[in-house]
Amino acid sequence: MTIKKLHYFSGIILSIFVGFHLFNHLYSLFGSNAHIELMEKLRIVYRNVFAETILLLSVAVQIITGVKLFSKKRGTASGFFEKLHIWSGLYLAFFLVIHVSAILSGRLILNLDTNFYFGVAGLNIFPLSLFFIPYYGLAIFSFFGHVAAVHFKIMKLRIFGMLPNKQAYFILIIGIFVAIAILYGLTNGFNGVEIPKEYNLFT
Repeated sequence: MTIKKLHYFSGIILSIFVGFHLFNHLYSLFGSNAHIELMEKLRIVYRNVFAETILLLSVAVQIITGVKLFSKKRGTASGFFEKLHIWSGLYLAFFLVIHVSAILSGRLILNLDTNFYFGVAGLNIFPLSLFFIPYYGLAIFSFFGHVAAVHFKIMKLRIFGMLPNKQAYFILIIGIFVAIAILYGLTNGFNGVEIPKEYNLFT
């Protein structure tokens, strides 16, 4: 199997998980307890040896193949969506390395439940929030940007009268609104979330 195909299939697996993960984060609009309750239900599906092994292998394959494809295409990429494809992919690779490492460290080294409070601590502690808000926001936008770029490349049909390029821009617009909504929920409407002492690792 070629690097491109490996990247594509690992990306499909990751996209399914990320879709549920973002939906879980959107649920924070109903409060931290609602977010945690939904996460507990979703964990039945993805937090087991079989599912986690597939997920972690997909992450590793996606990062390695993504960096190789970036190195190969960065000099020849032309057009907005082709450039968006490689640069959003590079940022997602960077984000996955940091994010997955943090989650595994929290679980295996710090013995913490990597739930809502673990994920939002940096977003709700000033001045760290000045870094973490754009860091998370750009990750969400990059995910939608990557999807939009792939959609632009493979889609040939009109949807509701929209040409593929218009569809791709529509995906980007959705990504912006989803990112804002998630950040709004994870920060209690930008008013801040009170972080339990055991999750306040930054002070």
